This record gives sequence, structure tokens and C-alpha cells, in this order.
Amino acid sequence: MKSAAHRKDPSHWMKAAVAVFFCWGMSTVLIDSLVPKLKVLFSLGYAEVLLTQFSFFIGYLVFSIPAGQILAQLGYARSIALGLATAVLGCLLFIPATAFREFPWFLGALFVLSAGITLLQVSVNPLVMELGDSDLAHSRLTLAQAFNSLGTTLGPLIGAAVILRHATFEDMNPMRWPFLAIAVIFGALSLLFWKGQHSPDLPVLQESPRGVDWQLFKKFRFSFGWGALFVYVGAEVTLGSLMTSYLIQPQVLGISAPVAGSLVSFYWGGAMAGRFMGSWVLSRLPAHRVLGSCALGAATLVLVSSSSQGHLAAGALIAVGLCNSIMFPVIFSLTLENLGGDTPQGSGLLCMAIVGGALVPLLTGALADEWGLAHAFGVPVLCYFIIATFAFSQKRLVRREHRP
Repeated sequence: MKSAAHRKDPSHWMKAAVAVFFCWGMSTVLIDSLVPKLKVLFSLGYAEVLLTQFSFFIGYLVFSIPAGQILAQLGYARSIALGLATAVLGCLLFIPATAFREFPWFLGALFVLSAGITLLQVSVNPLVMELGDSDLAHSRLTLAQAFNSLGTTLGPLIGAAVILRHATFEDMNPMRWPFLAIAVIFGALSLLFWKGQHSPDLPVLQESPRGVDWQLFKKFRFSFGWGALFVYVGAEVTLGSLMTSYLIQPQVLGISAPVAGSLVSFYWGGAMAGRFMGSWVLSRLPAHRVLGSCALGAATLVLVSSSSQGHLAAGALIAVGLCNSIMFPVIFSLTLENLGGDTPQGSGLLCMAIVGGALVPLLTGALADEWGLAHAFGVPVLCYFIIATFAFSQKRLVRREHRP
């Protein structure tokens, strides 16, 4: 990557990137509200209804490598514009999904939406890392992700008010409106980035090789980081998707689905607050230590929740959001450090790991159908222990990376 020193004022592009983070956070978290709604409407089990998350997150496996190639060829601005335009199409597909009232249409809309969000993940994360001092890349990306969490905090409130309010086929049309509103914003941002593609304030990518550089997986730090991101997204999505169903259980809170759905906003709100605080903390403490501490904290909270009842079980699980806060940006930036011209390829390959959001919830849902939700939460506990291992191994991984 070229130095940011020659750019005059990239701050307005940072603001635009933050807006992208906010909108894709809101669109992604609305899927959590769809889970309990579609479970009732189509009489589905946990594993079946979590095909919604599978359809969305499998897109990261399918589209991440092409997204890396698009980024290398088109650069930041045009890649982001294309990703936003694709996301618009995915949101618009909720119109026929609610009109035809067929479960596969919802899965198709989510798959197309994931294509756009994948390209945004591949493009916007490294862009934010480039928009300033490289020593503050962890902090800057965490701050941008905080606005993603603002979107995921507001999304459950909208989902509870619009999507979860009614549970009959006659009331399916309101399910489309949040996605259509987001489509309008995505469209406006797409035009902004397309018009600004020649701006001198945007960083310029170094020339990088075409094709897929699978050799990056020979770098143990990269492959370990890939696995850590896989299990992180899997754990985060699992808890967010199943939290409403968990909270409505009589042994937990025994409340209605709309009320439980609104409480999920505190889970994502914890992530938002933690990212704002984390941006400050990461400018002062080593990123790997903060990551490891948060991962161990998350594992402990899930264990407390699954082995208790009532308000303690609910509060402990909701509090996991605070621990989740800095995990994605820190894992992402630690894994991409020092890749140089391989950054577009690395970003594309790394975003493939987000497919964990498709596979880990399915596994947890299948176990929940057999053993119940509390026992199935052992899966995210294991995920957090893997992340902690990655974090506390950083010094050894860096030494291994520089070994002749």
C-alpha cells in the first residue's frame, strides 16, 4: 500500500466509510429479527430457520475471492460503489419474497444481499486501515466498526417494531420496509463513491498479482487468523440469531417475542459501546492482549448464562456483546498486518472466513434441536477459546513469521 502522507484530507472518505459500516450493520442484523418470525410463519425447527443465516453468510465463501479480484482491478471507490449497488438489489428482492410468501425467496434475497456486503467487507476494511497513520490502524478500524455496531443496535429495535410485531401471513408486507429504506441509503452512497473514484484523497492500491494467492495460507499467522475470524463470526451470529428464542423461554425471562427482540439491541449495543471504548484502549494497550482478554470474558459469560436461569442467564448472554466489540477489527487487522501488495488478496481470502456465520449457527441449531439451547451454547464457548489462543500467541506467531 502507498503511504497516506501524500493525501490532503482523507477525513471525508472516513466519514463516508463510517456511513457504509452503519448501513450494512443494520441490514445484517435485521436477519436476526427474521429468524423467530420465519420460524413461526413456516413452522420450522432451529436448524431449518437458521438456513437464513446460512444463505447470507455462505455468500462470503462464494464471493470473497471474486471480491478480492474486483478490488485489485477496480480500486477502492469503484469496488465499494459496486458492492453498494449489489446490496441495493438484494434489499429490493424482499418485495417478491413477501409477495410470494415462499421461504426460498427470502433465502435468495439474503444470498444476493450477501454478495454486496462481501464486496464491501473486502473493500472498506482495508480502506479504513489506509486512511491515516498505520500505527493507529487497529484503533481506526475499531472506531469505524463501532458505527457498524450502532446500526446493529438500532436494527433489533426496528425489527421488533416492524418485523416481529405480528406473526401471520397477512402481515408479511411490513417485513420489506426496513430493507427498502436501507436500499435507498445504499443507492445514495453508491453514487457518492462512484463520483469520487478519481479523488486524490483516496489511497491507491499497489499493483498486486491476478488470481488467487493460496500461498498466503502457508503463513501460519494468516491461516490462524483466518480460523479465528471464522469462529468469531460464527459465535457472534449464533448468539444474536438465537437470543430472542432463548430469552422467551420460561426458565429465562418468559417474555413475548417483540420484547425479547428489542432486548437483543442491548447485545449489539454492548458491542457498539465496547468499540468506542476499544478505539481508545487500543491506542494505548497491545491489541493482542485486549483481544485475548475479551475472548476469555465472552467464554465465561456464555458459560454463566447456559448454567443459570432467569435474569442472570439473560444478562450474562446480553453482556457478551461488550466482549465481542473489538474482536472482528482486531482479528482482521492483526491477520492483514505487513501483507503489503498482497493486501487485496489477503482481504478477499480473509473475508471468506465470515462463512463461519453460516456454518456455526447451523451446528448450534442442530444441537439445540436435540439438547436445548443452553447446552448448544457450548459451541460458541469453544469458539471464544480458539480466539483467545490466537490472541495470546501473537508474539510467537510474529517471531515465526520473521524466521529465516
